[in-house]
Amino acid sequence: MSSIKQFQVTFDCAEPERLARFWCQVLGYVVSPVPKGFDTWDDYHRSLPPEHQVQWFSCVDPSGVGPRLLFQRVPEGKVVKNRVHLCVRAGTGLVGEERLATLQAECARLVALGAVHVRTMLADDTNESCIVMQDIEGNEFCLD
Repeated sequence: MSSIKQFQVTFDCAEPERLARFWCQVLGYVVSPVPKGFDTWDDYHRSLPPEHQVQWFSCVDPSGVGPRLLFQRVPEGKVVKNRVHLCVRAGTGLVGEERLATLQAECARLVALGAVHVRTMLADDTNESCIVMQDIEGNEFCLD
């Protein structure tokens, strides 16, 4: 049996703080605590050499249940579809039209935050419908 009980999801991105704050709003997460000895993240980042400033930013589930999300700056832009993506569970426990209405309402909220609606995938009677979206840097995720 594995002793690993926690994991982190890491995103390569252009703007770590902006993307972290977007995902905080999507998931109800909070920005990770500021390192000891600093009052703000800006203070921390200003203390680093220029080439290391705002290289990463993270957010956490305030309940401690969900994984930490880390956003790290990389020089290259996103080129192809993600090989791994997040599935944001908004319609859990709902069925039929109530589920679809909940997913559509959540999709509208996320679009207002800057996400992009890619397509809605409707399942016949399996209750597996989902909405494919992209975050503010084009990373695909599912709303289901």
